[in-house]
Amino acid sequence: MSKRPNILWYCTDQQRFDTIHSLGNSFVKTPVLDSLVKEGTSFTHTYCQSPICTPSRASFMSGLYPSRVHNTRNGNESFPGWPPVITKLIADAGYDCGLIGKFHLQSSGKRTEPRIEDGFSYWKFSHAPRDDWEEGHDYADWVRNQGGDLNKMRESEDRVPTELHQTTWASERSIEFIQQEWEKPWLLNVNIYDPHPPFTPPKSYADQFDPNDMPGPHFKDSDLKAQAKLANCDFQDEVRTPEEHDAKRAQARYYAMIAQIDDQFGRILKALEESGQRENTVIIFTSDHGESLGDHGLMYKGCRFYEGLVRVPLIFSWPGNFIQNNQNNALVEMLDLSATLLNLASVDLPDYLQGISLIPILSGQTKGGEHREFVRSEYYDALDPHFTRGNGTYATMHRTRKYKLCVYHGKGVGELFDLDQDPWEHNNLWDSPAHSDIKNQLLAESFDAHVLLTTDVGSKRIAPM
Repeated sequence: MSKRPNILWYCTDQQRFDTIHSLGNSFVKTPVLDSLVKEGTSFTHTYCQSPICTPSRASFMSGLYPSRVHNTRNGNESFPGWPPVITKLIADAGYDCGLIGKFHLQSSGKRTEPRIEDGFSYWKFSHAPRDDWEEGHDYADWVRNQGGDLNKMRESEDRVPTELHQTTWASERSIEFIQQEWEKPWLLNVNIYDPHPPFTPPKSYADQFDPNDMPGPHFKDSDLKAQAKLANCDFQDEVRTPEEHDAKRAQARYYAMIAQIDDQFGRILKALEESGQRENTVIIFTSDHGESLGDHGLMYKGCRFYEGLVRVPLIFSWPGNFIQNNQNNALVEMLDLSATLLNLASVDLPDYLQGISLIPILSGQTKGGEHREFVRSEYYDALDPHFTRGNGTYATMHRTRKYKLCVYHGKGVGELFDLDQDPWEHNNLWDSPAHSDIKNQLLAESFDAHVLLTTDVGSKRIAPM
């Protein structure tokens, strides 16, 4: 890479991995993402480091596991002073950095999120598509300036129309950024709120998806008994059958939100092309974590590690530099995105960084099959019992190519799945005598990983004693 590229990094909120038409879902409409898949590399087995927003974002913005960066909850008061977030390192290396939308390394409850040394010289903040903040919420100001009332629209039958939607606002701000005259390379981090619940797409998009045509969630009757064993582990919603959840209707609206995302993302890519900057811009599409969407009798997010909740899309495109039309099934963590972004910006990787750059795979130097032997996700008392249904759960996931081990620490329960035989995780082998050896082996591997990857050994050693 003789010239440092621009970086357009588009991150949705709570989007499952299996929501792109060309990657196997015939029920969604994603022509723009399908084109991106064709012209780039898609990592089909990418896992977030926590199944909820703040710890996941804190992890990929710092390059450390949530427990290592000491940022493990939603609603947290502050963000640790160390390490610097990757956008600060990239800005210090000579990039103009912009943020549009959500940041969520700290709570935005009853306040707009306080700024940290984030490296962003262009800052257009919107935590959520509501009007809950008196100042500092660019999206709400934008709607009011156009004569709109978010609260009234959200409660109407038609909901917020596309022309006043937060996803559209993000596109408008992105195009504004792209069209500026930049003397230095730039990084633009776009963080929209959709397809996060509540599932309220504009009516014009909702009408495109009939709930009766939806496939429904991955659910078996045995899931109800399985979830009863995990009833004391934090989750945002009650366990219900797909019919009780009205899961097909939720799925239709979720897909409608993704269709709107696809259209608005396309507007940004068109503006990038028309600006003459596409050739030297890396495009990245991803999400912070997934959504249960009725799988296993669960809706929304919380302390579980099922595929729909912890596996996310991750697509890179840079024609002429990255392999095209490549679906790579290497085990990848969102931490690896952190390392890759720093590599792209020619920033030396800090010695503390826990991500592994994907550049060798993207450039064709390696096939990537052995990129990681396992991936890890964490959940630590993230739903405070004073505010939600949380009850102090601590849990970890250790996923190898074949098996997934989930331990709910201190609860006396766990899950073990053979993903080759049971890819949608309906048959828990935790208590299977025939699988006791592999369970014990994975428990040891997971414990070793926890000690080695998340222990803070303290200050720098400067003498033998």
